[in-house]
Amino acid sequence: MLVSEAVGRALVVCGVDHVFGVVGSGNFHVTNAMVAAGARFVATRHEGGGATAADGYARVSGRPAAVTVHQGCGFTNSLTGIAEAAKSRTPLVLLAPESVEPRSNFYVEQEAMARAVGAVPHRVTSAAEAVGQTVAAVAEAVHGRRTVVLNLPLQVQEEQVPDGALDGVALPPAPPGAAPSEEDAERLAEALRKAERPVFVVGRGGRTHAARDAVRELADRAGALLATSAVAKGLYRDHDWQLDVSGGFSSPLTAELVQGADLIVGWGCALNMWTMRHGRLIGPDATVVQVDDTTDALGAHRELTFGVLGDVAATAAAVADRLGERRTAYRTPEVRERLARELRWRDVPFEDTGGDGRIDPRTLSVALDDLLPAERVVAVDSGNFMGYPSMFLDVPDEEGFCFTQAFQSIGLGLATAVGAALARPDRLPVAALGDGGALMAAAELETVARLGLPMLVVVYNDEAYGAEVHHFGPGGHDLGIVSFPETDVAAIGRGYGFEAVTVRSVEDLAPVRDWVASGPSRPMLVDAKVTTGEASWWLEEAFRGH
Repeated sequence: MLVSEAVGRALVVCGVDHVFGVVGSGNFHVTNAMVAAGARFVATRHEGGGATAADGYARVSGRPAAVTVHQGCGFTNSLTGIAEAAKSRTPLVLLAPESVEPRSNFYVEQEAMARAVGAVPHRVTSAAEAVGQTVAAVAEAVHGRRTVVLNLPLQVQEEQVPDGALDGVALPPAPPGAAPSEEDAERLAEALRKAERPVFVVGRGGRTHAARDAVRELADRAGALLATSAVAKGLYRDHDWQLDVSGGFSSPLTAELVQGADLIVGWGCALNMWTMRHGRLIGPDATVVQVDDTTDALGAHRELTFGVLGDVAATAAAVADRLGERRTAYRTPEVRERLARELRWRDVPFEDTGGDGRIDPRTLSVALDDLLPAERVVAVDSGNFMGYPSMFLDVPDEEGFCFTQAFQSIGLGLATAVGAALARPDRLPVAALGDGGALMAAAELETVARLGLPMLVVVYNDEAYGAEVHHFGPGGHDLGIVSFPETDVAAIGRGYGFEAVTVRSVEDLAPVRDWVASGPSRPMLVDAKVTTGEASWWLEEAFRGH
């Protein structure tokens, strides 16, 4: 058996059941070996799309995914998606065939480039060690929550592995979550006993089922309100005392209640400038605590009253054991009544700015929320528009929202939706894009159509890079370099095999309603000509922060 085949089979044995990307000469055999071993290969039209689709799949499914690329140029094409995954601590393995001959056209320093974008480089160095090195790469990805680049030198791929190299191969078990120190657990329990208005903000590190449940139990005992960062949206969707997303996306009520807290605890959450609105959501006398299992994460973005080093689930359970009697704290009748009435953005009155052939993005999003089935998975690209689908489209739980925004790159949303759709085939996938991101990633429209995904692609089309328009426009700058002629994105969608409609008013959404009612068998694209007169609320907030 060749090294290339052994590596592919070992990946599948270790639980990698989906591999995304573009196949060339250097990764042909390892990818085919994965398929032969039972993995599904999803061909994308660009390596960047493959990396981001794998990222979306891993986030929503909770399982590791692989990306497969050609040596050199295929690897560099994937790097924006790999940077996003690395910043988001997504368990991902990039299979990177490697030319080690400096005179080769395909030669680049792949290990250095992997480190430069925050990924962890591994390398298969010999036939004798190939299987063990592959298992180690997957173990670091899964147990370390890291994006790993597994370099596969071309010459080594062609070597023969020893007989029996795959016998007994398995992913090693996860190490137990680190418990907090007795002192830290008691210190946090004491802070909760004293708090009258505690708020928990749960982030990416609290998205596991164990962490979600342990934090919810502690919040119920401590009388805390439950908010999340954007990437954990939906985590407590059905909880009576949840605040939805804390930060720039917050509704006015959520911002008010978080700002009114006398204790804020971040659970696997960085409490960064987005989640805390550059610190403005922290009251002047609030105690601020961060719980994380990584020392470097504690206090990295925010001055803390104290940090707690420990696994989120283990820490929440340890503190609950010490807390004592159940408290009401922030869970008052008045707060309950206001949450029922004012929590969602769609319940906040707004002046519709639509007309003259353009639809208000809030009106569009509310209408879509009403006509789409509740069981959905929403993926959102970056841009001025992104707060509208993020906060006006409800999702059933944390697996219903996929938010690849750690690198703040536009153009990732469509491929994100592909991965999310494959992870949750029981739900309607929705890709919410700006026109800039949609056109940047348009090649993956073919991937959606070829896979037969019943995806709704909604393009919030303002014929511009809207964030730049609203950032530089008030200063009187020439906006010609960030504005574009009108593009018929619906026609582009039809060319790829989509049903498509141009939307300038709510009435124009009738074909979408019919598409949903038909039990869609092919994708639908909405080219929504949205109003351009004002920055979205979250972008105005971000500008104030700068």
